[in-house]
This record gives sequence, structure tokens and C-alpha cells, in this order.
Amino acid sequence: MIKQYRLKHKLSQEELAEEIGISTRHLQRLEHNEENTRVSTFKKIVKSLSIPDDEIVKFIKK
Repeated sequence: MIKQYRLKHKLSQEELAEEIGISTRHLQRLEHNEENTRVSTFKKIVKSLSIPDDEIVKFIKK
């Protein structure tokens, strides 16, 4: 989900990671569901990419 929205907003991993204050590697792991993150970081991602609430609920239920 994160990667889809990042690409929709035409952002590179480096650009999004810098914008939300995490490392590019951490973002890569999140995009591949290899790592969990803090709620505060997830909220920054959601806000930055304007992810709709229904998409967030689907993602969390997985």
C-alpha cells in the first residue's frame, strides 16, 4: 500500500523517507512488510501520502 501511494504521488523512496524523517532502508522494509513501525511514523506516512481511511483499515486488518 505504501509503495502504491508513494508512486502515485511521484515520490522516490529517498524523498518520502526524508520528508517523514526515517531512513530509506526503513521505508524499504515497510514497503515490503518486513518491519513494523511506530504509530507516529505510520501517521506521518498516511498524512504525507493522503491515504484514505478505508485503505488504512484494510492495511491494518492484514
